Amino acid sequence: MSIQSGGTLKIGLIKASLPSYFPERYDVWERAESELATLFKGLGASLFVAPGIPLDGRETQAALDACAENDADFILVLHGGFTMGDVARTVLASQFRAGFWSVPEPIRTGDVQLNNFVSLNMSMSIARLVRDLRRRPVKWFHGAPESRALKASLKVTIRALKAAKSLKGARIGVVGGLAMTFYNMEVSTNMLRKRLGVEVAHHDMHELQNRMAAVDDGRAARESNLIRKAAEVVGIGEQQMDLTSRCALAMRDIADEFGYTALAVSDWPALQADPGMHPGAAFSWLEERGNLPVASEGDVLGAVSQLVALSLTDRVGYLLDMTEPDLEDGSLLAWHGGGGPLYLADEGRARWINHPMIGRGTEAGPIFGAICDLVFRPGPVTLFRVARDARALFRMTANVESRDPSGFAGCRGWLRDFSIGGKASSLEDLVATVMAHGMEHHFVLVPGDVSSPLAEFGSWTGMEPLGFRPMRPHLEATDFS
Repeated sequence: MSIQSGGTLKIGLIKASLPSYFPERYDVWERAESELATLFKGLGASLFVAPGIPLDGRETQAALDACAENDADFILVLHGGFTMGDVARTVLASQFRAGFWSVPEPIRTGDVQLNNFVSLNMSMSIARLVRDLRRRPVKWFHGAPESRALKASLKVTIRALKAAKSLKGARIGVVGGLAMTFYNMEVSTNMLRKRLGVEVAHHDMHELQNRMAAVDDGRAARESNLIRKAAEVVGIGEQQMDLTSRCALAMRDIADEFGYTALAVSDWPALQADPGMHPGAAFSWLEERGNLPVASEGDVLGAVSQLVALSLTDRVGYLLDMTEPDLEDGSLLAWHGGGGPLYLADEGRARWINHPMIGRGTEAGPIFGAICDLVFRPGPVTLFRVARDARALFRMTANVESRDPSGFAGCRGWLRDFSIGGKASSLEDLVATVMAHGMEHHFVLVPGDVSSPLAEFGSWTGMEPLGFRPMRPHLEATDFS
């Protein structure tokens, strides 16, 4: 079950120290438990405090067993005072994701009181001997329980761990398979299950088509009215509005019946042949009204990326192409002619329009299929993608700028001020990076800067960061990852 559907992240706290009255004298334990419980509650997580203060490996294992029995997802070891290395080594040998924490000394003269920062240092140096830290990392924390910096770091960790947990047991329904010729979006569902715990199940396109035809007329009409109220309808015939509502309802029924947290749907060419529409507006409606990610073109890893976006922001992101780099101006048009929710529309100006390309050049013209047409409001955004059978993660930040003309019809925005993995980048560098990594051409855009929890999510799940590559005047084979 995903975090969004009712799971709760649980942190297991293990208090560690040699026998000493100093942690009690300075209220280390009590302050830590109180501050953590309050912080976690506000983040949709909970705290379990393991009994006792372990001194050796045997006692530490007992504390870990208690955490496991209470369904802890993460172990936080608090060095209240100097702690034996047996404690760290036992935690590190477990299957738990883990972190180590020390607090500042209460006084900085005379006899050392806690001497726990050296234990933090020791624990992290033991970590590199026990674990492959690139695949199974450990995070360190140092700060008083009341420290804003400490809480900010813990908040990033909680968000990242919630994103990872949201994928455990998540189910993605693939309707119609991968859009033909999109070989770059092929994915090993077995690897996806192994790495992230994501389940993928397939449905034939005929099932969606048959469900659309079977939708009750009254139900379709009511849904169509809701869709019309959400945005202005421009030039779309009654038949296409009816098909849009039927498609949205049929996809929602599939998701509800089979317990899917996201869909990946092949939006062409089968639906253009029967019943003669494009489902882009239906995708948008499900994402806007139901917070159900629907990745176009059967893009399973796009759907996975959307689930991560949903966990980090509580809203579905925008699945987009990097469509047009303006190398003279230094800005990039991020766009898609399929789905995308409405909430990021500049000044709320979203429209339902006919798909601009389907039927283009024919006598009838582009009248088959509705999509959402909007321009993103200006502000900071994050773009990312889970890639390579969930073995890698690309992330970048940018700013949406107002520009006239605003770009092609569909969901779009011009971006500039790029940063790739925290490194400032020109547009040329961004293009070079995407090409060198051979990135699949769908990226998820979300408002705001969520790069820190996103990077930590990638670390906890063992993903390789696909980082900055410079634009060069020549081919450099070492740029390819």
